[in-house]
Amino acid sequence: MDKPQVVQLVAERTGLTRAQASKAVDALLATISESLAAGEQVRFIGFGSFQVRRRAPREGRNPRTGEKLQIEGQRVPAFTAGAKLSQAIRAREGVTSSTSG
Repeated sequence: MDKPQVVQLVAERTGLTRAQASKAVDALLATISESLAAGEQVRFIGFGSFQVRRRAPREGRNPRTGEKLQIEGQRVPAFTAGAKLSQAIRAREGVTSSTSG
């Protein structure tokens, strides 16, 4: 599913026009991005949480030359699914266990 499809579904489910739904989706994505850039965690109870994690420096290789190189550590966005989202996915697969994991 891509952004135009999400906008269409939001418009249908909320009664908003496509333009209004597009603005709402854009605002939500911008808010999440800005919060993560500021180092904040964004949580949606039951759905999941977005946070920034630190990736440690590591050694890599240049694929052309095979030369070793040092890759710097960096901050990366991460998502952790919440219980309701995990349960919905498991239910879709026919697995209905109530334990998370």
